[in-house]
Amino acid sequence: MAKTVLVVDDDPTQRRLVQAVLDREGYNVVHAENGGEAIDRMTKGGGADVVLLDMVMPGLSGMETLAEMRTAGVRAPVIILTASGGIDTVVKAMQAGAQDFFVKPASPERILISIRNALQMGDLVAEVGRVRRQVSGRTSFDDLVGDSAPMRMVKSLGARAAKSNIPVLITGESGVGKEVIARALHGASSRAGKPFVAVNCGALPANLVESILFGHEKGAFTGAVDKTLGKFREADGGTLFLDEIGELPLDMQVKLLRALQESEIDPVGAKRPVKVDVRIVSATNRDPEAQVKAGAFREDLFYRLNVFPIEAPALRARREDIPALIDHFIARFNAEEGKRVAGAAPDTLALLTAFEWPGNVRQLENAVYRAIVLADGPWLQPHDFPAISGVAAPMPEAEASPDAPRAEHALSDLALPDAPVRIIDDKGHLRTLEDIERDLIQHAIEVYAGHMSEIARRLGIGRSTLYRKVREQGLEGVLRDAG
Repeated sequence: MAKTVLVVDDDPTQRRLVQAVLDREGYNVVHAENGGEAIDRMTKGGGADVVLLDMVMPGLSGMETLAEMRTAGVRAPVIILTASGGIDTVVKAMQAGAQDFFVKPASPERILISIRNALQMGDLVAEVGRVRRQVSGRTSFDDLVGDSAPMRMVKSLGARAAKSNIPVLITGESGVGKEVIARALHGASSRAGKPFVAVNCGALPANLVESILFGHEKGAFTGAVDKTLGKFREADGGTLFLDEIGELPLDMQVKLLRALQESEIDPVGAKRPVKVDVRIVSATNRDPEAQVKAGAFREDLFYRLNVFPIEAPALRARREDIPALIDHFIARFNAEEGKRVAGAAPDTLALLTAFEWPGNVRQLENAVYRAIVLADGPWLQPHDFPAISGVAAPMPEAEASPDAPRAEHALSDLALPDAPVRIIDDKGHLRTLEDIERDLIQHAIEVYAGHMSEIARRLGIGRSTLYRKVREQGLEGVLRDAG
């Protein structure tokens, strides 16, 4: 999903110039003629990811507008536009909470770099906040990405369940984010800030399940050289998340049922039971009722765990959330990997939204992670997702050996057509720039045999810009034939 930039300037010409720069890079651009309009948009509706704010405007000045935005709780990065780059102006802008500034008129490169830096800083701040909430056990339902009808239902049910200690069973396919929902339940409850302990029941060694869950005394069995508390006591006062509960052996299901009913556990080798105060949230990717009928899961334990069921939807059932999830993962991996990917190109977004995602959110997360690591442009392209698009990434240009002829020498051997790009039409009038540009790019593709790095260098544009123009001009077929 493209990022939105709010341009606040009383000069319509300046707004149009900035928009022209941002449109070419795929940003959504909205305008405000004065500080009041900007404040209304950022506080009452619409919002923006970045604000470009003119310093001098009728009514509220840029400084006053920025101050009111920050007072109102607006945290979007703000870049100040000024006609004067004096040190006093810069210092005041930064003290007021501006992320950056540039002097008008600024070059397109300066504007774009400033916006990308601001977005990256915003990603870093958001990621730090997310990690802090997770570590402190204060993840909330606001951290669940998506506003589709199925996700609104999950958030609504979760918020209600969080107000009590009622046992919750989260069902759903593998990779839908059941643990994220469990963490939100914990963070929205009165136990927020207390321990959140997650246990994957399917990964527990059969001979150590009891010890891991309930703990053991020193010398309770061969190899028990130290006392171990166990997961129940680690989670005392907080929440114990039993993931893949359907994988728990039947003999351990009996002991788990007693622990839930009596709020006490029997550590291996202990002389007396130990009281625990634990809120149980469990999850499974199986059909628990079918397991009960098959005798693989105790019916009494199922009813004890399934007091408040929540079904986590598959990703294909909430496709409208995919753009927001992609933005979320891009921001996260930008922060983790030090990248500056601005987003996914429109055709990439359409491709990913239409995909079935059998591995659900986890598969989407890993696909975006790989794309971020390998991306060499500001926008993720279909070839960054080869397993989904079937489009291979462009091959890097091989470096020429010292003895190899340079491109300009090689061109002398080509039979070039006369006047390959005409600027005059059949009636003697100038052709449009768009038509001339298309012919020029097509000619360059044919002359340089589809070598995009060389074509971009010769035309004096970036590779990502060249690929975009090829798509816009419908020259993909020419490129394939040349290659």
